[in-house]
Amino acid sequence: MKIQVSFPSQSLKIAGILFVPDTYSGQRLPAVVVGHPWGGVKEQTATIYAERLSREGFAALVYDAAYQGESEGEPRYLEDPFQRAEDVRAAVSYLAARSDIDPERIGGLGICASGGYLSFAAQTDRRIKAVATVSAFSTSSGVFEGVGRTQSPEVREALLNQAGALRNAEARGEGAVAMTMLPTVEEAAAVFPERSMYLEGTEYYRTPRGQHPRSANWSVVRMDVLAQYDAFAHQDWISPRPLLMIAGTDADTRYFSEEAIAQASEPKELFWIDGASHIDLYDKAEYVTPAVAKLAEFFGKNLHG
Repeated sequence: MKIQVSFPSQSLKIAGILFVPDTYSGQRLPAVVVGHPWGGVKEQTATIYAERLSREGFAALVYDAAYQGESEGEPRYLEDPFQRAEDVRAAVSYLAARSDIDPERIGGLGICASGGYLSFAAQTDRRIKAVATVSAFSTSSGVFEGVGRTQSPEVREALLNQAGALRNAEARGEGAVAMTMLPTVEEAAAVFPERSMYLEGTEYYRTPRGQHPRSANWSVVRMDVLAQYDAFAHQDWISPRPLLMIAGTDADTRYFSEEAIAQASEPKELFWIDGASHIDLYDKAEYVTPAVAKLAEFFGKNLHG
């Protein structure tokens, strides 16, 4: 069963969907906030995981980040990591206020960039009783260092030097400048190596496989703000609440999960999905199924009554 919902996040109306088990009979439920990837919307991979978790007995809330999808906010497609973390906190507040949710049994699941945003929020929001990620990704590192940290510091300097000029242009009424997240044509995607999140992401987001009309995969990024965001800097603050990070053995982003787990304190677990890439864990049943089974076990154990 799914319910269309909305809630405020810093005065912006956030659009969401709450998935409730079909077997729901009136008891207070454990719940999981599920965050979507950078450039995505709630109807894509976040809904796949939320629907599956609801079959395991959890309420699961997906939502469009502020400025994106069906949620409010201008300029459209703004990707603000601090607002994204605030959206997580707002989603927890919404669930905690519902009469059908147990406020002491709320967990969080972040997919891709939301693995960073949810971790960042959970480091200081103790209401999130169990923290899980799938294909975790740090947007600041991905932009300024590149996947695999292959970019030179000159890239960072150029982006920061440009940030002020873009703010001035916006102040003159010229509008916010959006950047593409993924190659827009097959030929451009082909320059990335096999199994790259950018190559496979193009296939996911720009074909019927995962395409959605509200997921334009453009973003407005204020680089001077993004540069100050460090997703996993205080990952050890999540302890003593449990942390589970799930990643594919073939993912070019697997190092984010490895490093974040190394920085975390117990209880923690890094769970590998053999043969999966970063994007495989978005929707491919042979990889999503074992990931959901692990998540159900994790949340079942740690969001107990």
